[in-house]
Amino acid sequence: MHYLEQDDPEIAELVRREAERIETTLNLIAAESHTPHSVMAALGSVFNEKTIEGYPGRRFHAGCIHADAVEELAVSRARALFGAEYANVQPHSGTSANLAVYFSLLKTADRVLAMSLPHGGHLSHGHSASITSRCFEFAHYPVDPETERIDYDRVRQIAETFHPRMIVAGASAYPRLIDYDRMAEIAAGVGAYLMADMAHIAGLVAADVIPSPVPRCDVVTFTCYKTLMGGRGGVILAKGAHGDSIDRTIFPGSQGTSPVNAIAAKAVTFRRAMAPDFRRIQAQTIANAQHLAAGLHARGFRIVTGGTENHQVIVDVGARGLSGDLAEKTLERVGIIANRNTIPSDAVTPPSVSGVRLGTGALAARGMGITEMGRVADMIAAALMDPEDRQRLESVASNVRRLCAGFPVYPGERYDT
Repeated sequence: MHYLEQDDPEIAELVRREAERIETTLNLIAAESHTPHSVMAALGSVFNEKTIEGYPGRRFHAGCIHADAVEELAVSRARALFGAEYANVQPHSGTSANLAVYFSLLKTADRVLAMSLPHGGHLSHGHSASITSRCFEFAHYPVDPETERIDYDRVRQIAETFHPRMIVAGASAYPRLIDYDRMAEIAAGVGAYLMADMAHIAGLVAADVIPSPVPRCDVVTFTCYKTLMGGRGGVILAKGAHGDSIDRTIFPGSQGTSPVNAIAAKAVTFRRAMAPDFRRIQAQTIANAQHLAAGLHARGFRIVTGGTENHQVIVDVGARGLSGDLAEKTLERVGIIANRNTIPSDAVTPPSVSGVRLGTGALAARGMGITEMGRVADMIAAALMDPEDRQRLESVASNVRRLCAGFPVYPGERYDT
């Protein structure tokens, strides 16, 4: 950070503090992981300087010979990794990717059926707060109130009544696998496109530890910074027939220049995802989630859907008399970083949410296994037993720091205070 310290010591200090925070806390944010140095090197490379518009061989600026090679590598690796006919690596984010899909395959005001946000969906799947709901007519399918899982018969009934032009399969807070075969059958039955948003589970899919939506869907979108352990930005995979329309919708339709450094980071991410070590981490991620869920259940917590089949564990802290907000803040006080989340039994517009969403991707990335998940479950249970017990919280915080010290994120680096 020599140059940063020279030019802006305040930002340099904040970078140092953030690095120290990462090393000394347990990251259970399901939408995060730990980024390797190689990806960060690509993000901080001279490719940050290059302006590109258009696609390789068809740019609107000169000097793109190496930028073209970067994008071609990223596209070819994405297609190979996921077995896709087409890939676009230019989207700035997952939401940008989703918007591009909607506008490339649909007409304004077309109907779309997606999962309800309070039941596990995503804002960009037609929530009223999202611009997507102003451009298209969305209906939402809930989960079954008893099992808290997708009821595919109910999805079919809604689709046959609503007649959507597209069905979205994907979630941001759903700890179970999605049956893409069933969703494809439902979409085919009503003449709809099937889109999968696998932003959260892309790393698990890449490692082939859970089923892939790519063979059964018209279009698949994802981001690179969650279980895929990469940098920021979105990606679109699709059947080859949709490629030209998606390309035009990204540029010039919805984006101008694309960051070549971010595309380079995506290329690095895809290459790393082909390695055996990456697959090992993804398998460990699922094992960790299952052991964490079982550990919390054994300590008296209700687990939404009764368990997990991916990297997420949704905990009903409301059943213990806590709000999700209080649980999140209490856990952060001891160095366990998680986020409050709705659960299916919450009201549509609740004054407070009743759940906490946990993800095990970052813990697996730093080398933790099922033994450590027992310790993490103990610490979560101890912290939430009495959020006002300062002595207990200080003891938990000390245990968190000791556990973190044994599993450094970036070994050998120092963050002097």
